[in-house]
Amino acid sequence: MVWASAAGAGLVIMTLRDSVVLITGGTGSFGSRVARHLLNEHPAEIRIFSRDEKKQWEMQRIHPQFRYLIGDVRDLPRVGQAMEGVDYVFHAAALKQVPSCETYPFEAVKTNIIGSQNACEAARANGVKAFVALSTDKSVKPVNAMGISKAMMEKIVTSQNQLDSKTTFCCVRYGNVMGSRGSVIPLFRKQIAAGQPLTLTVSTMTRFLMTLDESVDLVLKALTSGRGGEVFVRKAPACTVRLLAESMRLKYSPSQGGHPIQETGIRPGEKIHEILVNEYERQRTQEEGNYYIIHPEYRVPDGLSLPPLGTEYTSANTHQLTTSAQVIERLDQMTEAENYDE
Repeated sequence: MVWASAAGAGLVIMTLRDSVVLITGGTGSFGSRVARHLLNEHPAEIRIFSRDEKKQWEMQRIHPQFRYLIGDVRDLPRVGQAMEGVDYVFHAAALKQVPSCETYPFEAVKTNIIGSQNACEAARANGVKAFVALSTDKSVKPVNAMGISKAMMEKIVTSQNQLDSKTTFCCVRYGNVMGSRGSVIPLFRKQIAAGQPLTLTVSTMTRFLMTLDESVDLVLKALTSGRGGEVFVRKAPACTVRLLAESMRLKYSPSQGGHPIQETGIRPGEKIHEILVNEYERQRTQEEGNYYIIHPEYRVPDGLSLPPLGTEYTSANTHQLTTSAQVIERLDQMTEAENYDE
């Protein structure tokens, strides 16, 4: 596949055929999915960079065609070695569990902030063509350590193109990716299989529902459209966690809804509704079909069609799924995460 991408003053023709691609955090839900997708583009090599040898061994048994590199983004020399000869980088390595980052916030700093700076430095030093980093809705108006560290990651990555760099740096920002390990959907499925009550924190809490394949689509959009410094967001529907739990027990429970639902109360660092584009960013955001493109403050294009001040894009005002039938239809579109998740 060949893409035309606007960059600078001209048009750049981009193809992944015969290129070398590196995925940090490559044994995670996203990394493994994008690696398999990119095989269709016939790159010369796909490198999987992560710190867990067990997960690499498990992934390698299923996908021996990739090149596996043990390493940690906290280690700048090792990241530099991994990026030698690389054309494109997908930066997915992160500490992403809210509770553990709340308990050990400096560990989130070392991986999500310092590790991302290392990855950017290594990409610049090795002449990488494009660098796409993965972020989260928790980085917007962050209330927890994971979100704060991801917000800083975004600032580090999107600031790179203010410098004299041949590498195009940009970010993508996700809501809840369905089926990714550590998210609520696998938790509910395990509780149903074990005959346990389904536990949720607040019934009225809303969350975006994006499929793994849609998350891959978003990074390819960023790769082909980024000029440098943008944050790309893909629109997605949302529902309350109560409706999600009710729909999942209808779909997956042998008794079709016999599992009780227990409300446990909000946890530290948790929001009732998630925000993907805040009111300040909306004043420099371009809406393009299924996407929002948040332009960097240092390069806002003229002629944007702007919403009223105070407008945000959130899990409360996106398209809402209001019936179990709608949620189950969305669940049917979900693909499974592999068991070697990062």
